[in-house]
Amino acid sequence: MRVKRGVAAHKRHNKIRKATKGFSHPNRVSIKRGRQALTKSLQFATRDRRNRKRTFRETWNTRINAAARLNGTTYSKLIAGLKAANITLDRKILAELAVNEPSAFTAVVNQASASGSLVKATQK
Repeated sequence: MRVKRGVAAHKRHNKIRKATKGFSHPNRVSIKRGRQALTKSLQFATRDRRNRKRTFRETWNTRINAAARLNGTTYSKLIAGLKAANITLDRKILAELAVNEPSAFTAVVNQASASGSLVKATQK
């Protein structure tokens, strides 16, 4: 008895159609183009997971710098002061403090300036 291969092919095709849901029409209905679009979309997903981390760090640094300037210093001087004062707050937490708790952020800046390196940097 001969083996007909339609079932396996349909299963493969349906898997691609299910994965390309939401894609543009040609990429959704054509199996060949759908497979290409799916491969490319997975490449973009991998790349953009890394880029998301980069973008968040940029945003945090911008927020920290803005809040630091309101407190009379700059981002780089603040980070140097934090390291000198041995304060280990990451940038995500510093940005949260800068936006939601300005008084707490000011206290952190004051603590960093008490270490000495920030005072010298702002007196120049």
